[in-house]
Order: sequence, then structure tokens, then C-alpha cells
Amino acid sequence: RVLCLELNKDRDVERIHGSGINTLDIEPVEGRYMLSGGSDGVIVLYDLENLSRKPSYTCKALFSVGRSHPDVHKFSVETVQWYPHDTGMFTSSSFDKTLKIWDTNTLQPADIFHFEGTVYCHHMSPVATKHCLIAVGTKSPKVQLCDLKSGSSSHILQGHRQEVLAVSWSPRHEYILATGSADGRVKLWDVRRASGCLSTLDQHNGEKSKASSEAANTAHNGRVNGLCYTSDGLHLLTVGTDDRMRLWNSSTGENTLVNYGKVCNESRKGLKFAISCGCNPEFAFVPYGSTIAVYTIFTGELITMLRGHYSTVNCCVFQPHFQELYSGSKDCNILAWIPAPREAVPDDVSEKSLPQQHLNPAYEDAWSSSDDEG
Repeated sequence: RVLCLELNKDRDVERIHGSGINTLDIEPVEGRYMLSGGSDGVIVLYDLENLSRKPSYTCKALFSVGRSHPDVHKFSVETVQWYPHDTGMFTSSSFDKTLKIWDTNTLQPADIFHFEGTVYCHHMSPVATKHCLIAVGTKSPKVQLCDLKSGSSSHILQGHRQEVLAVSWSPRHEYILATGSADGRVKLWDVRRASGCLSTLDQHNGEKSKASSEAANTAHNGRVNGLCYTSDGLHLLTVGTDDRMRLWNSSTGENTLVNYGKVCNESRKGLKFAISCGCNPEFAFVPYGSTIAVYTIFTGELITMLRGHYSTVNCCVFQPHFQELYSGSKDCNILAWIPAPREAVPDDVSEKSLPQQHLNPAYEDAWSSSDDEG
């Protein structure tokens, strides 16, 4: 289904944003409601379900926090995220130096955290049961942890040298956090440990001969502005402004050396890419200029480029229930990418007489039965 994703001509997402769309999130409970955040500070909530039951339909905006709302963000919204456990709450962070916790039903902020610098990103753990910490990356090299329970943001993680552009909690271990910074480094932290980070990922896997002491322990030779765990939490994918994407073993910290080729990345801020969930093999969907590049994660193969936006794509989000993808762009549009419907095969046609469809190499079966070889 992912290999035949195409721009859906029968599904529109209602156009509300009057400026670029920076961030999208689909709630994990039902996979039905989507949030978007724009560079004008506006947040919109959509219902993705086809309530009309007609083949062509528009995903309606249920409501928005618009420019006239008293609590609207003053500047660009960089990240929106649903509370992972129910749809009654969502979060947003902005260049206006705030992180807001919203009550979905009243559209009022239940809490607001203020920071000294621009907020680039934030993330809540999808699996945490013992803590309610939101990791926040700002203009400061210190990673901030905001506690939803106590309302304090006193906890900080120190170790980066420049601003923190990307943060992501492990979907496997609730206390493990990955952070990426403009200093070229990716750090893994156990937030229970006061002593600092667990490890700093090294693109050279410790081979000092290749790296000058200056470049030692960098994940990228540029700003690290995107990171995302695979759904099982065993690997971490990072992107940097060195036009590289790297896949790391998240328990050993080893660079797996998968070669994705040149991944053009001119973003001066966080790049919001997505990884599939429940597919075999798993895919990465990476904004690439005005297109979205689709890679197989473990082989590095560029499968396809999804074309449809008129301007820079800023974010994409994967809907695992139906293997759908939504993308947001500077062109103010949100596009839906849906698997192309397969032609039905009439019952009286035997499988053998059908022309063999060329399988994408990502799906070709390398297995052979011993009978063929004897």
C-alpha cells in the first residue's frame, strides 16, 4: 500500500491556513483527528473521517485557534502534538517562546510554559506511564523538561553547545530521550540520571583516524534538525544540513552506515519527517524541497518522490491504520496521499494467466524453496 501512495484526487483537507504549515499530528488513539500548526500562529483541528460516505469528500476543520483567539500564539507554531493517551488535550510550541497545553473541549490553555528563547520543538513520550515530562528544544543549548503534573520546567539536560532543533522520546523506554542540535551532535539521555547524557552518537563509530579531534563524536557535519525513532524503538533516524540521513542502532549508538545518498536539507529550523509503522519493510517520508522522498529505511533505497505541493514541504505525518500520509507545506495546503486502489480480479481468471506485476525490489522475496534447487 505504501508503494502505491498517490495524491488523492477525491480527498481534500479544508484550507484554513493563510500561511505556511509547519507541523501536523494525528492522534494515536483512533487515528481520526489531525492537528496542524501554521507560521501565522494558527492551529487547526480536522476530522479525517469520511462522514458523508461519498467517494469524494473534504476533511472538515472542526475548529481552530485563529488570529482573533485571545490565547493564539503570537508567532509561528513549530510543533503540535496530541496528548498520547486521549484526545482531550493537545500541546503546541512556538517561536513566541511558549509551550501551551490545550484543553481540546474548551480550546483554552490549561497551562503555559514560558522560555527565554525561541522554541523549536517539543515532544511527549508515547509510552510513558511513570512520568509526564515534555522535552523542549529551544535557542538555548540546554534541553528543558516540563512536568505536566507539577507545572514546573526546572529540570534541564546540559551537554549541547548550540540550540536544540529536534527532540524525540524513545517509543520503547520511557526515560530515554534523543536530542539533535545545531552543534552537529545527537545525544541520548536517561532523564533519571543527573550526571548527563548516556551517549553522543559518532558518525565514525569511534575510528579516530578518520575524524579530526574537532569532528569527533558528531552525528552530522552540519546542524542536526530532525530525528525520529522507528516504531519499535530499536533504531533512530537523523537528518542534518550536511545533506545526509543516518540510521543508528539506538541501544549501541552505532552508525549502521546505511547509505541514503544526498538528502537535500536546507531547512534553517526543525525538519518534521515521518516513519511508517507496521509496514514491511519500514519507510521514511522526508520533505525534500517541494516533494516528499520515500526511502526504505534499512536498505537506503529511494523508492519514489511524491509530487503535488507548489512550495517547500515542511512536515509529514503517517496514519498507520490505513497507511496514509498527510503533508503540510509553505503553499498553505495539506495534501492527503492514499494508496491507489487495486484493480479487482474477476473470480474466473486464474492467477497464472495474469501478467506478472513487477514487484518493487523492496518487496521481492529472496526466499526460494529447496525443490527448485535440487
